[in-house]
Amino acid sequence: MTQKVSRWVRGVAISAIAGGLAPVAMAQVEPEASAETLAAQWETYNQYAVSSVMELAPMRAAAEVATPEGGTIRLTSLHPEVNRWYLLEVTRPGQGTQRFHLENADADTWSLALEGGETPGLVIAGNGGQEVCQPWDGAPSELGAAAQSGLPYAPVCGQKIYLRNRVAGSRTNREAVSDFLRQNVVFGDKLVNLIKGTFFEDAFLEDAATVEQGDAGDAVAALGVARLDRRPIMRPNMSIEVIGAEGGMEAGAWYAVDGAEGVFASALKPAYIANEILSERNGANWLDGVEQNADVYLVAFDLGQFELGYELGTDHPGLGWSSRPQRSGQDWNLAGPDGISRADPLVRNGMLSPSLTSRAVAAFAGGFKRDHGAYRFSDYATFNKGHHYGFISNGVTFSSLIENLATLYVTVDGEIGMKTWTEADNAMVPDLRYARQNGVAVVRRDPETGQSVPGNRVNSWGGGNWSGSADAQLRTLRSGACLREIDGRQFLMYAYFSSVTPSAMARVFQAYDCDYAMLLDMNSPELTYMAVYRQNQDGDGLEPMHLSSYMAESDPWSDDGRIPRFVGFSDNRDFFYLLRKE
Repeated sequence: MTQKVSRWVRGVAISAIAGGLAPVAMAQVEPEASAETLAAQWETYNQYAVSSVMELAPMRAAAEVATPEGGTIRLTSLHPEVNRWYLLEVTRPGQGTQRFHLENADADTWSLALEGGETPGLVIAGNGGQEVCQPWDGAPSELGAAAQSGLPYAPVCGQKIYLRNRVAGSRTNREAVSDFLRQNVVFGDKLVNLIKGTFFEDAFLEDAATVEQGDAGDAVAALGVARLDRRPIMRPNMSIEVIGAEGGMEAGAWYAVDGAEGVFASALKPAYIANEILSERNGANWLDGVEQNADVYLVAFDLGQFELGYELGTDHPGLGWSSRPQRSGQDWNLAGPDGISRADPLVRNGMLSPSLTSRAVAAFAGGFKRDHGAYRFSDYATFNKGHHYGFISNGVTFSSLIENLATLYVTVDGEIGMKTWTEADNAMVPDLRYARQNGVAVVRRDPETGQSVPGNRVNSWGGGNWSGSADAQLRTLRSGACLREIDGRQFLMYAYFSSVTPSAMARVFQAYDCDYAMLLDMNSPELTYMAVYRQNQDGDGLEPMHLSSYMAESDPWSDDGRIPRFVGFSDNRDFFYLLRKE
């Protein structure tokens, strides 16, 4: 424990009073926590259950000042190294406490602190200077007006901070949000959300026309080509435009995406995969004739050029219990597997921060909602509270990461990884910025042979919690992601499978030599949504290019055409996003 705590507090000033806050007499008070406080918070974090999501932020640090009328103002940084989310609590005598979830509009530039004295204020420092604002003062106060604005992100303190407001995903006041984006955000005029598609097997199966001979243009040299026995030319049903494929795309080859540097696209059918992969009896089933000819579309991102982030939807995934595992004993007295079912006092608003919009390159749906994100069958249903999938956003754990589950994560230092979570990995939690779990490994790198091989539960419907139909028919539309390192360059691949089983997913990821791959979501283009963004022809907005043309139906219409999900309106589903590095 001592070694862990010493790592956590690097760069953080330690209060002279163990566990205490900086003294009120100081003119400026920065959020800080002592080693003893951090140790106590970590101990609470690891309890069987907690009473608030705040207790799932073990790195939190606080500052507090008194007000002249006898109240207090408390500022809590949810994770000082992430420096994005803060909880502001204003307590007035006889009026109780108001709580505001704030987001730092530029975490790389601004830092937040409190100023005491006769006129307490919120100090925003950066770029060699600082300014002080009092957003809680006045009638109405700036915070009060922001809370009534109807905006998912309402600017305060000169737009250096946003108040995160509760909104209804897919039902937000579009006119108010559109006006705000149009006036305050680069590309704001072209940026929303939507509703659901239809669920049934093979409904969105795509079978592109192919030509055995043809010139598909040059493949992207850095990624090479997939291991296939046939390389016909495909004309896929994707709206992503690539360079050098005027006559179609050669199966398994990679092409640079037009207007999106560092992004590449590929397509194939599982039937083309090398027989040496398909014939292996290493944990994957034989592929049937339908999935052999179902289109698979992929996009790869050179992670040397991008940051990866993760945002929760307004509703999904939830924090309560899934209906799948059986509960026993004290679990029946808990609101959820972590003891909570709500994120209060924090706000989930299902939308990319407006301050990040100008750097947005892509977004894709995150994964299963809570009811499907736990085990009903197999051994995993019988321990770890049924293995509810965990997730972390901006350094705050909303649902604990569970061992045995496939996990995509980002550290505070920007390292991106994907692995099967272990009990020992829990020591990484204080250093995590984002994480999302979803099922078990689709493929992994065999440490002995160095080969990409199927995960050990790929052919088990209940054992992998692969879902599908009630009678265990596994073939359906699915999406997944994998990481691959090539000569020191790391790539994140997102794959859209128009109608496959987990076994077919594994064979595809093997053909692309993935180090590790995991399932994301399934059953409809809305739930497997993925779009790459580029500037439109007028240079005043973002144009979405969808991995499958069916996904465009998830973007609602505006006067200027369709507006991409996640970027301009709150959505009820969680999502990953990629930003171009500054």
